[in-house]
Amino acid sequence: MPQEKAQGFDDLLPHKRPLDPKWTALAAAMLGFLLDAMDVLLYVFALGQIRQEFGLSNAQAGMAMAATMLASAVGGIGAGILSDRIGRRPTLMLTILLYSFGSALSATATGLWSLILWRAVVGLGLGGEWSSGTVLVAESWPAKDRAKAIGVMQSGFALGYMVAAALAAFVLPRWGWRVLFLIGVLPALMTFAIRRHVREPEVWLKQERPAPFADLFRGALLSRTLIATALATSMLFGYWGLFTWLPAFLASPVEAGGAGLALLKTSGWTIAVQFGSLLGYVCFGWLADRFGRRITFFLYVAGAAAVIPLYGLAPRWAGASLETALLLIGPAVGFLGTGSFALFGAMLAELYPTASRGAGQGFAYNFGRALAAAAPVTIGAVADARGLGFALGLNAGFYLLAGLMVWTLPETKGVSID
Repeated sequence: MPQEKAQGFDDLLPHKRPLDPKWTALAAAMLGFLLDAMDVLLYVFALGQIRQEFGLSNAQAGMAMAATMLASAVGGIGAGILSDRIGRRPTLMLTILLYSFGSALSATATGLWSLILWRAVVGLGLGGEWSSGTVLVAESWPAKDRAKAIGVMQSGFALGYMVAAALAAFVLPRWGWRVLFLIGVLPALMTFAIRRHVREPEVWLKQERPAPFADLFRGALLSRTLIATALATSMLFGYWGLFTWLPAFLASPVEAGGAGLALLKTSGWTIAVQFGSLLGYVCFGWLADRFGRRITFFLYVAGAAAVIPLYGLAPRWAGASLETALLLIGPAVGFLGTGSFALFGAMLAELYPTASRGAGQGFAYNFGRALAAAAPVTIGAVADARGLGFALGLNAGFYLLAGLMVWTLPETKGVSID
């Protein structure tokens, strides 16, 4: 009688058990987005020290962030096209390597132009990670739960923002901005886990060949591409115009239109905003799967348009209760102002066929990002003239415009992608 093989300790290890492809895809994309956000936003928190060391104006400091956004548009469009050709997984790995090494090389900057160069490398990875990660998740999850999964993935951005804020509070006062950027190389280690555990979605493996890029601008896809790009432009302009300068607004003196908080408090109040963002992403996914993409998005951005001016102009009306007011309103700004971005990963995937999905999703979102690259410079210039609080309040209009445009796209709730 054959003896049953004894179960050893090695057989109990997680890597010996079958892993659900949809969960490994979500974990990889979310963690990649978390670390992506961390690397990008380290610059936002280091902005004060960098400006002082290099003698930059607000508008000049905004140029480096604008370069990151422009490069992210190139990276996002390129990664979308590449993911249709070589696969979602290898493209995701490549983009993580790009933003990791771009962050580390930013520590070697000697002035504005070298800083712009290395932040542009970070941007290539930023845009590319979103394009490859969202399409990987969208194709790995069923229609009834797709927006929920994308909402969880997008929540990685809020977590990355919190990690960046915590690192900045600990590292900047002790070792400065160069050490902060060096820490940004660590996400490169994640590519080993992705290579081992993440699978290509079955829907991509079944396709015969990718569609020509020009198909995005023909037939029924033309109007979808143009509207989705305009929608993304409006949202991204509002977002980057607001959140690039949010830490500077919190730290700037009240007479300059800021909130006048100390560096440690700035990180704490920023984390409060991002905690709201985290909840906003997750709740958006649940609501969008239940009630539809368009109505959920509209309610989010209309609310954002109401609370953003209230937050930016708080130094003018809150008086001695300013810190309390910012702490209370901040999570609402995060919840409404960023949670709505979960729309793009789900809805854009549902608007395009598999052969064009990576390219379509990557182009619409990231070409919009390129057009919105003017936001940090524009808001910085307005801040120089009118104060940061007033400048931040202007971003509400872009959120409201996006809320109107979403109604010109078809409702995609429950759409199967194959």
